Amino acid sequence: MNLGQPLGSVIQGSLIGGLEVRLHPDILVEDMRVGKFLVVQGVRSRFFCMLTDVALGTANQRIIANPPSWEDTFLREILAGSGTYGTITLAPMLMFTPSQEEGEIARWKEGENGRNSKSPIFSSLASFEPQTSTTMELMPVKTIPSHFSQVYEASEEDFRRVFGWEDDPQRKNFSIGKPLDMDVPVCLDLNRFVERSNGVFGKSGTGKSFLTRLLLAGTIRKNAAVNLIFDMHSEYGWEAVSEGKQFSTVKGLKQLFPSKVEVYTLDPESTKRRGVPHAQELYLSYDQIEVEDIKLCSRDLGLSDASIDNANILYAEFGKSWILQLLSMTNEEIKMLCEEKRGHQGSITALQRKLLRLENLKYMRAACPHNYINQVLRSLEAGKNVVIEFGSQSDMLSYMLVTNMITRRIHQHYVNKAEKFLQTKNPNDKPTQLMITIEEAHRFLDPAVVQSTIFGTIAREMRKYFVTLLVVDQRPSGIDNEVMSQIGTRVTALLNDEKDIDAIFTGVSGAGGLKSVLAKLDSKQQALILGHAVPMPVVVRTRSYDTKFYAEIGDTAWEEKSDEEVFAAAELAKADLGF
Repeated sequence: MNLGQPLGSVIQGSLIGGLEVRLHPDILVEDMRVGKFLVVQGVRSRFFCMLTDVALGTANQRIIANPPSWEDTFLREILAGSGTYGTITLAPMLMFTPSQEEGEIARWKEGENGRNSKSPIFSSLASFEPQTSTTMELMPVKTIPSHFSQVYEASEEDFRRVFGWEDDPQRKNFSIGKPLDMDVPVCLDLNRFVERSNGVFGKSGTGKSFLTRLLLAGTIRKNAAVNLIFDMHSEYGWEAVSEGKQFSTVKGLKQLFPSKVEVYTLDPESTKRRGVPHAQELYLSYDQIEVEDIKLCSRDLGLSDASIDNANILYAEFGKSWILQLLSMTNEEIKMLCEEKRGHQGSITALQRKLLRLENLKYMRAACPHNYINQVLRSLEAGKNVVIEFGSQSDMLSYMLVTNMITRRIHQHYVNKAEKFLQTKNPNDKPTQLMITIEEAHRFLDPAVVQSTIFGTIAREMRKYFVTLLVVDQRPSGIDNEVMSQIGTRVTALLNDEKDIDAIFTGVSGAGGLKSVLAKLDSKQQALILGHAVPMPVVVRTRSYDTKFYAEIGDTAWEEKSDEEVFAAAELAKADLGF
């Protein structure tokens, strides 16, 4: 294997603390960027590493005390590499050690070619030659290379070995982006991605929505899962505003996959104003609201724990019609109920007053002749990806109430189907993998409420019932630590807050060096990816969401044309038919 020009030599290090590498004199330290993917060739093994720190060193303290003038290029060139040098710190992530038979074959080949067959370094290099992307088995790092092992730039072949390639027939790989300094795709294994809950994180303005749209488009194109997307700001269904100085829009999932995506709306007027075609209306009724749904929204409604306790009394008394009964009750009726059921009149009166806010919600009805949640469920079971738009109803009360109500019922349906499948073992009974996308995830997964919400249950269950989450948030520190430890793959844009950075690495071993990598990301189109769907952490320049992406990922049957093109085609068709 041609490893190219060596960058430096390993001079010291440890398995936990990482490797310290001294750069060769002809290597410019400014070319070494945090997050870079490098390889170290040891005597027997090849180590795949991430660059986590860059430093300058001197061989003598006198040089620092009396530094040469910047104009004195001759003296600076004399000192470079001997008196002054650059060092980098590498975190080993994966390693490959060829088998003994492969090593013997390689040594025999070297002997045949007249090379030094006794050199273990040459033998280990040659032993990589018969390896391919499909036969090379990568292992977790359990040792480190020896002193003076050489460090090299990662080649395209190295990236293919570690991250695979998008057209691999054996896996559902999806290119999420490219390394910072190379033109080679970095792929996610979507089968592994959807089998656990995942997260997209980053501070405001770093492109979380675009990252989420990339991931959703990949899972739809590769048929890795069916998606239920709670679209708080109407960014995923039809089209969204692109970030930048000039106004422009980008295509949504319905435009990319018209036959695979259905849009439901809680605000038909807003959806119609934005020109979204074929959107289906969605309404909910008071008798579908349970106490658990109200409990999740207690902060937005201003409800106390005492009000929630009294809501349970009302539900036990009136069943599904408890809200309608409560809203129509007089003070005398409330007083009589409290005397009979040992309720608290003040708490029930406060609950009645706070729940009056529900009457202002456009999508809420006293009764619905049609069960819209079942309609959404039938769409999902038919393999359709569902986007639920909120339009003008995008306040936190509506978002948390609707998301919780729909998710709880769909999850219960999946639990029943999964239990039936476990009993029958019939492949036809196996539920289709479902991924539920929620924004402002810390509101649903806050430590104070996570134990009693459906989202905490789904995150902890992982794939037991074939339902996982894709959480999108700018405040990962607000998410319960137990839930964060269950997040399988984390796609993280720039974060500045120390608490948020610490939260990203909850449950991740050897996270010390990666924290510095995350803090040094650019604010646009860069992300750190780590977890279940990638073999090792990697920093990528994320894939552009543009016309090139539309052509590569979207349905070929869908081609957007201008009105002039449509009318011209119609006139041409009429002429052909003799009209």
